Amino acid sequence: MAPEKSRSRILIAAALAVVLVGIGAFAIGRLSTGFVSTPSTTSAAAGFARDMQTHHNQGVELAYIIRDKTDDPDLRLLAYDIATTQSNQSGQMQGWLNSWQLPQAPAEPAMTWMTRPTLQGEGHDHGTEGAHSPGDPMPGLATAEQIAALQAASGADADQLFLELMIAHHQGAVDMAQAVLDRTDVRVVRQLATTIITSQSAEIEYMTALLARY
Repeated sequence: MAPEKSRSRILIAAALAVVLVGIGAFAIGRLSTGFVSTPSTTSAAAGFARDMQTHHNQGVELAYIIRDKTDDPDLRLLAYDIATTQSNQSGQMQGWLNSWQLPQAPAEPAMTWMTRPTLQGEGHDHGTEGAHSPGDPMPGLATAEQIAALQAASGADADQLFLELMIAHHQGAVDMAQAVLDRTDVRVVRQLATTIITSQSAEIEYMTALLARY
């Protein structure tokens, strides 16, 4: 699919995200009034909020690196969109933990929530189980060496490396979002997870089209 057509899909997904963020803010208000039980600190909802903040914050870092390097206007615009969207979503998840009166620091190793049974009591889902153990790196997270390589690269090499890293990064976020959908019934978390799956899947398609230029 042409990058221009894919960009339209991304804009639609972004518009959907704005709507869902507004709905999520209303849901947080309901949490504070007792209509919905507050998640525990070891719940999938809380674990997802902490781990996805870390994941998103790295996405913002990668996006700003390429935004300042690239001469490709399409890639620069995409990087700006990723940075702003993921920064806003990270702040939203921080707000959840504050609203739930839970600590921002994890009570257990990262990714522990993703290794637990689903709401249906199943031990496996969507191929993610067994691939992660408590404390393992989050799916799609770039290594320190990969980030250093992106910082050192220039021109088309930097553009290509960014796209490769960010496609993997987005796929990891989609996997995490699907995993929390399988493990929580907290409405505000389900809304954001669904938004992440929709918008980042569209961006993966768009970045794959951009990467095909190289």
